Amino acid sequence: MAHAKNHDYHILPPSIWPFLGSVSAFVMLFGAVLWMHGSGPWMGLIGFVGVLYTMFGWWSDVVAEGQIGDHTPVVQIGLRYGFILFIMSEVMFFSAWFWTFFKHAIFPMGPLSPLKDGVWPPEGIATFDPWHLPLINTLILLCSGCAATWAHHALVHENNRKDLKNGLVLAILLGLLFTFFQAYEYSHAAFGFAGNIYGASFFMATGFHGFHVIIGTIFLFVCLIRALKGHFTPTQHVGFEAAAWYWHFVDVVWLFLFASIYVWGR
Repeated sequence: MAHAKNHDYHILPPSIWPFLGSVSAFVMLFGAVLWMHGSGPWMGLIGFVGVLYTMFGWWSDVVAEGQIGDHTPVVQIGLRYGFILFIMSEVMFFSAWFWTFFKHAIFPMGPLSPLKDGVWPPEGIATFDPWHLPLINTLILLCSGCAATWAHHALVHENNRKDLKNGLVLAILLGLLFTFFQAYEYSHAAFGFAGNIYGASFFMATGFHGFHVIIGTIFLFVCLIRALKGHFTPTQHVGFEAAAWYWHFVDVVWLFLFASIYVWGR
């Protein structure tokens, strides 16, 4: 009785994951610095593998905790708050790339590139037509977000597991299609990453967004695997809810990218 649990919180047992994750991240960063200074990439790759292994093992433990009932309503609130803070940090991350694009678009001058005052995009830069492939990609990503919302509604409001799985499959396929078209667009760009501030800003902003699309697609794929295994209920689905939030965040960021970089920045 002295050790009986009489609260709604989950007391975590000792875990190796925080230590292994921090060591792996340090090795990855240190190895990347050495690689940039002429050494081989192996140290950075070893650290990267360690980070991936930590992510897989740690999140597997979190999934197992949820399946055995450790994620009480109080714990779920904490998980949701934590993910909201993560999304806020992502907002600040993308704000930096929007900031640099707007700064150089409104004041196109400086020693980093041969820009003339008041000229944007820089002379010789042939920008993309926003009403062609970028518009198609916008519609694809928005439809993918709708599919994720359909899956969430089917689970929470109808407990319809068939529509849950179908919605996730559709969202994943559309996410993959978006990534394919983005790569196709990059391969046909009339400007490069280096040599001009427009290309650097464009590829950093849209490239990091594409990287987040890939992460979000993997996130949804993991949710699909869990759904096929019988995970998630109308009251226990924090992992899927986080994936849906992340996917909608990716949608919103793309809308701002499309409006500011593809349309206004043209």
